Amino acid sequence: MQGQVGRTPNRMRSENSAESHAVCLVDDDPLVLNSLRHLLASDGIATRSFDKAETFLAHIEVNPVALVVLDIWMERVTGLEVLAQLCVLSPQTRVIVVTARDDLAARATAMQSRPVAFFIKPFSDEKFLAALHDALAQAKNS
Repeated sequence: MQGQVGRTPNRMRSENSAESHAVCLVDDDPLVLNSLRHLLASDGIATRSFDKAETFLAHIEVNPVALVVLDIWMERVTGLEVLAQLCVLSPQTRVIVVTARDDLAARATAMQSRPVAFFIKPFSDEKFLAALHDALAQAKNS
């Protein structure tokens, strides 16, 4: 998915735009992206998918994002690097971290950015959706 360039910066756009209501999914595994898209769609949640961290970072520079589901282990730019950029570019964005391997050092680093939830794949759809709804409610109330 291509990022949109040349739009008004995030801080100057309305937080009520349709873009800000879509949950961004960032994972370099197309099967995971497809699975998450279908799970969230079945719950009536709009999504926007990114198979490259760089594309998501370009997107968030110009679009408000309430919530991102972020994989830690991706090619070229890791989810940990994305978390660091999010702290600068969009500190109000809520993050749910997902990973296929439970690396204690990576978990500790991710937790420093205070994600709203941390899931190891495969995870319970019900627990994931509950965390996602909690995060969306937090974003709406802030």
